[in-house]
Amino acid sequence: MDRGRLLTAVRVGIAVVTLGAVVYAVARNWADVSVHLGKVSLGAFAAATLAAAVGTWLTMIGWRIILRDLGSNLHLAPATGVYFVGQLGKYLPGSLWSVLVQADIAAHLRVPRRRTAVTGLLALGLALLTGVLVGLPSVGFLLRQSGEGFSWWLVLAVPLVVLLLVPRLLNWSIATMLRLIRRPPLEHELSAGALLKAVITFVLVWLSFGVHTWLLATAVAGEAPHPDLGTAALTGYALSVSLGMLLIVLPAGLGAREGLLTLILSAAIPTPAAAAVAIMSRFIVTLLDVVAALVGWLYARSHDLLSARRERALEPEG
Repeated sequence: MDRGRLLTAVRVGIAVVTLGAVVYAVARNWADVSVHLGKVSLGAFAAATLAAAVGTWLTMIGWRIILRDLGSNLHLAPATGVYFVGQLGKYLPGSLWSVLVQADIAAHLRVPRRRTAVTGLLALGLALLTGVLVGLPSVGFLLRQSGEGFSWWLVLAVPLVVLLLVPRLLNWSIATMLRLIRRPPLEHELSAGALLKAVITFVLVWLSFGVHTWLLATAVAGEAPHPDLGTAALTGYALSVSLGMLLIVLPAGLGAREGLLTLILSAAIPTPAAAAVAIMSRFIVTLLDVVAALVGWLYARSHDLLSARRERALEPEG
């Protein structure tokens, strides 16, 4: 089998497995979601979906900021095709599938694979660190401490901020990693300005998803919600997803994310209601991922970004 056919077979295999994983995620959650949908008004559900859609869109913007600064300035349309199609890879066990798929698709746009891979890893890392940063106020809820007992956890934000805002250290880490795997260095280093923009964007991502969670939690909480509900909802999503990202053997943190978010929200609303919010949130976010990937796939397919027929000479090495 020649290289072109082998690549096509691999792509088809990944696509089939990924599609099956996504269908499973949607079907698995639907039975539970349908029981609790009656507790959430159509307006609240639509608003929560819109907030999550903003967060989903901003993740691509943050990824694009990094890629552009490293030397590949993709317009929004092709960036959508590359990023969102690749994002479905997170529904496979192991968080790095999305990075590999994005690198493969972007190669058709003459973006070096190592540049796309580094961008994907940086985006994952910044999302993780900013998620922990935004989610710090929820640590106390997760550990079932009182609101007065978790303020000291904010001290942990200091080393995170230092790491995020020191591009020299980050660029040294990237160069060292590439050298260890015997790959050529990047043509451009990540600038302080782009790093700051990316950090701000990912913080906005988590705040958007926090609003999404708060809208759902408020809807199921009924009248006179607990005073801690706002803090738990607005920051709990960021912490639960970030910790879930560390469990790379689980597809998109499946199960871990819902469990952590349920524990956090249980500090302000009954556990069954908290579980309903976590399940509905997963369902909404999964559907948005599918819709975004479909839009990206339509663009990618129409521009032969998913086809092995394009001249391999157009693909840069590395």
